[in-house]
Amino acid sequence: MLASVSRPALAADDYTLSPGDVIKIVVFKNPELSIDSQVSDSGTISYPLIGTVMLKGLTLVGAEQKIAQMLRDGGFVANPQVNIQLTLAVGNQVDVLGEVNKPGRYPIEGGGGKLTGVLAEAGGIAPTGSDTVIVTGTRNGQPFRKEIDVVALSQGVKGVEDLPLKGGDTLFVNHAPMFYIYGQVQRPGGYRVEKDMTVIQAIADGGGITGKGTTRGIVLRRKDARGKMTESKVSLDTEVKDQDVIDVKESMF
Repeated sequence: MLASVSRPALAADDYTLSPGDVIKIVVFKNPELSIDSQVSDSGTISYPLIGTVMLKGLTLVGAEQKIAQMLRDGGFVANPQVNIQLTLAVGNQVDVLGEVNKPGRYPIEGGGGKLTGVLAEAGGIAPTGSDTVIVTGTRNGQPFRKEIDVVALSQGVKGVEDLPLKGGDTLFVNHAPMFYIYGQVQRPGGYRVEKDMTVIQAIADGGGITGKGTTRGIVLRRKDARGKMTESKVSLDTEVKDQDVIDVKESMF
């Protein structure tokens, strides 16, 4: 192996090769064995003289050692010095899905390796998006899932960290919880349910009550645990929940 060749940060020695990665293999003093290749969906490459080589799951150093060993064992090169450079690191990317402004796949490095940076690369959370980002992937070979409250994170709430990401992670932003307000309000329609929101705050989002409206007799329609829609009269301090429908009645006087 060529000890003098340095690697870019993207191609750290402990990077694990994944399907889709593009690599450049250089064999010192053997230009005919120096090739550019892409790791196939099955995790292999086709290499001169030795044929199919499984690289999926190997580090760059491990892949160098494997190819060198196969060249040596096959009697093709007596003392092969192999160096592998990572041209495109598909495995060093994360998927950002759901209610963000620019869903897609992004390199971890572009976001500084952290959740907030990658989220910014994706244009941030859309107006319809939840304040919670769900991160899934693997850590130490085990399935990993964590929910991050980005509002709490931005406020520096203790115990809420800007999560370091790993290649293959998925960030998912759910649709924000919504309520719907109709009847005698200035701007009827659907709005986000904010944390600890009450009916009076919901009315404010709807532009306030019209001259014909009243705060008495407000009707709330809500699904119960069985999914059945129920209807009840509520007070102004009643907490608003996802999919609630609020009907502000007309004053009788």
